[in-house]
Amino acid sequence: MNYAQPGILDDVPAQARYLTFSINPEGDLRQALKKLAALTDGTRVVVGIGTQIVDALGVTVPGLTKFPRIKEAQVDIPTTNVALWCWLRGDDRGELVLLSRDVTEQLKSALSCDSIIDSFQYDIGRDLTGYEDGTENPQDSEALDAGILSCEDAFMNGSSFVAVQQWVHNLDDFFSLPQNEQDDIIGRRKIDNEEFEEAPDTAHVKRTAQENFEPEAFILRRSMPWADSSHEGLNFVAFGKSFDAFDMQLKRMSGAEDGVVDALFSFTTPVTGSYFWCPPMLNGSLNLKQLEL
Repeated sequence: MNYAQPGILDDVPAQARYLTFSINPEGDLRQALKKLAALTDGTRVVVGIGTQIVDALGVTVPGLTKFPRIKEAQVDIPTTNVALWCWLRGDDRGELVLLSRDVTEQLKSALSCDSIIDSFQYDIGRDLTGYEDGTENPQDSEALDAGILSCEDAFMNGSSFVAVQQWVHNLDDFFSLPQNEQDDIIGRRKIDNEEFEEAPDTAHVKRTAQENFEPEAFILRRSMPWADSSHEGLNFVAFGKSFDAFDMQLKRMSGAEDGVVDALFSFTTPVTGSYFWCPPMLNGSLNLKQLEL
C-alpha cells in the first residue's frame, strides 16, 4: 500500500540540505533512479522529480508541470527547470554532509549535482527576520488533505507536489525599518505573532490568507532559513495535493490579480522557482511505477 514520504508531514528538522541535479544524457537514467528509490526512506531523504526526468523517460505524471511564468506579474519571479530535488533532513550537519556525498555518488553516472544549500531551524521555527513561519499551516488530518494526493490511481495515491523557491533577504534594509513598519510588511506583530485585524493591503498575511481564495488555497509549508558567507534568506518549500493552491497564492503575491504586490518583495527576492512531483513510498522505498520503473 502506498503512503506519503514521511518527511513531508513531519515538522522541519534541526538541519537540512537541499540538493538539485541535472541529467547527464550519457548516463543510464533508469538505473540511477532505481538506486535513488532504494536509498530514499522518505524521512532522512525526501525526493522530488522534475519534468526533465519525466520527459527524458517518455512518461507522464498527471499534474506535474514546470514552474509557471505569471502573466501580468508586477515583480520578477524566476522559473528554473530542475531535473531532481532532494531534501536531506536531520539533526547533525556532519551526517548530512556525508549523506549528501552518498546520494551524489550513487547518482553521478546519470545525474549531476548542481547546487547544495544548507538550511537550519531558527528558534521555534522563525524566518531570519524574526517572524514565525508557517503559522497558518493545516494540522493533522487537514495537513494530510492539503499536502498529500488521495486518489484511486495506484501509482499516484500518496504522492505530493512541491513548489521550491530560494529567497534572498536584504536584512540590512529590513532591520533598518521601525518595528511597526516591519510588522506591517508581514501583517503580524513580531512580539506575539498576533495577526492584525486591519492589516495593510500589501501585508503578506493578507495577500496569502488561504481561506480567502476560491476555492480555499491551503498548502503545507516546510520552509527553512539558509545562510552562506555573503547572503541569507529562506528556502520556501510548499507541499500540496496539486499545484493549484500555490499557483493562486503566487499570482496574488505578484500583483497579477489587482496590481497590489506583496510587501515581502520590498526586502526579499526569489532567485529560483521549481516544481516537483514527490512519489509515494512502497515497502520502504520510493514507488516509481508511475515512471515505468
